[in-house]
Amino acid sequence: MKKLVILQTVVPDYRKDIFSYLKEELGDRFKLYSGSAYFEKSITTDKNIAFIKPIKNYFFFNRKFLFQFGMWNEVFKNNVMVLEMNPRILSNWLILIIRKLVLKKTVVWGHAWPRGGSKSKSDVVRQLMRKLGDEIIVYTKTQAKELGLKMPNKIINAAPNALYFKKDMSTSFNSEKINHIIYVGRLSKPKKAFFLVKAFHKILDNIPSNTNLIIVGEGEEKSLIENYVNEYKINDRVLIKGHVSNIETLKQFYSESLFSVSPGYVGLSITQSFSFGVPMIISKNENHSPEIEASQDGINSLFFDTDNESSLSETIVEVYNHKSKWIAKREEICLFCKNTYSTEAMGQTFLNILK
Repeated sequence: MKKLVILQTVVPDYRKDIFSYLKEELGDRFKLYSGSAYFEKSITTDKNIAFIKPIKNYFFFNRKFLFQFGMWNEVFKNNVMVLEMNPRILSNWLILIIRKLVLKKTVVWGHAWPRGGSKSKSDVVRQLMRKLGDEIIVYTKTQAKELGLKMPNKIINAAPNALYFKKDMSTSFNSEKINHIIYVGRLSKPKKAFFLVKAFHKILDNIPSNTNLIIVGEGEEKSLIENYVNEYKINDRVLIKGHVSNIETLKQFYSESLFSVSPGYVGLSITQSFSFGVPMIISKNENHSPEIEASQDGINSLFFDTDNESSLSETIVEVYNHKSKWIAKREEICLFCKNTYSTEAMGQTFLNILK
């Protein structure tokens, strides 16, 4: 029986469940190699994942490119190897070429397109990497379908980005406790958390007095947000929690939140929010990550005009004017996520490539 070997730049805590699932299913037939930090230094490997085999990440040209060492003994073995579909990882190019020459199955996993989209000039480079892979795994069914039109003879599968097992997905319906707005993500300029804080501050007199904004995350804008909150003395309404990975703590935050907000581009936080039955307010015209596929306007999400503080503020007020309607949707939202974005569903795609 072949082994499944996955090579990662970094394994953050939000990847723990998917790799734990594969380890549980495959046992000694699963190996996970990873470095300690990503291109963006703040993204690091979760040291609590005991079965990770550590390797060395060597970044150069101001962390624009990467070469990895410590996993080369796997390259010539008769295993199925999964590599990140990231052209900036130069060692992956070498692995792909070698394994193509020695007829070993290699799968590339990642975003179908560059951040600039399918029309981006840099997609020429990514296309070459896609061709070198024997199979491709992308993050959404939409991406798999789009890429299939460009590469009709390539095996392309979708592994929708999941954070939790089905058993961990649940929601709450206690309208007396569901009061807050929540943001979970990096506190960086592209994510626009500071913009959200200012929009929330603007409407404090128009929403219930027991409504708080819960901010979960770390990043370069954290001090900016803290200074603003202190200056305007709204510490009791804007609660900055820092990075939180414990699922029970996160579940508690979401259980008390009527809506989550993505003031910048949508990432994994959308499926996290839906996992707990919490709908999301989303910036309309952003270069969103593929997870935006999960949004259904008026069903599990609402959209506001990008970078328009008044539009975001008005959308939040509107949500509270229809609070009971959105609470009634929580079970439907949670069930949708269980069926589509569970760890089990994501993991099955990786198990299938061993067949």
